[in-house]
Amino acid sequence: MESVLSPILRKLSRRTALTQSDRAAFLALPFTVKRLNGGSHIMREGDEPVDCCGLLSGYAYRHKIVGNGSRQIVSIHIAGDLLDLQNSLLGVADHNVQMLTAGEVALTPARAVRELAFAHPAIGRAMWIETLVDGSIFREWIANVGRRDARSRIAHLLCEFAVRLRSAGLSEGSSYELPMTQEQIADATGLTPIHVNRTLQGLRVSGLITSNRRTVTIEDWAGLAKVGDFSAAYLHPESAGGLAL
Repeated sequence: MESVLSPILRKLSRRTALTQSDRAAFLALPFTVKRLNGGSHIMREGDEPVDCCGLLSGYAYRHKIVGNGSRQIVSIHIAGDLLDLQNSLLGVADHNVQMLTAGEVALTPARAVRELAFAHPAIGRAMWIETLVDGSIFREWIANVGRRDARSRIAHLLCEFAVRLRSAGLSEGSSYELPMTQEQIADATGLTPIHVNRTLQGLRVSGLITSNRRTVTIEDWAGLAKVGDFSAAYLHPESAGGLAL
């Protein structure tokens, strides 16, 4: 029977070679599974974390709340992601982590994660790479909000979702679930919901995408990637999931 932690282990094993001993030690980690509703907080800014969290199903997001109460979403996470590895070493959370949809998480004591990383250097290396890829994604999102126009920002976001979901085996073909409201897309791209709506309509009229409820189908990958100024290099994927980049 497959362990609850197996999807997370598979992702780590794509980052570096793990021995059977490494794998067994990871799967032996203590954990508690929790079912959370969309909107539930996993971590709040200012908390003193005691657990590290792996996303087993659903979607989650990181965000900051600024002084005027506005929210900036800084990343989206999918099943198999480790959401807060930094909390195993940093004493205070500096941002919020919240469920975007309903889903399940595995909570492991931060102390156990630290001990595992030091006792099994290959696992520690894989976790380190994961945090570096997170940083790479953050940098790309900063560039997206700061230097691309509205059409490019949203096209870039749609391309990123396609590549990440395909790489994780969570989508097939050119269609996928986009689990974000227009307000959430606005908070991720620095736009207003009205601007997001108009921009999505423009991408549909241009024949680049079609959508039905929250299902997005990319009709012209090369065209959407060009509009979005998108290259998957910052995701450091083993494979782009068969998409032409």
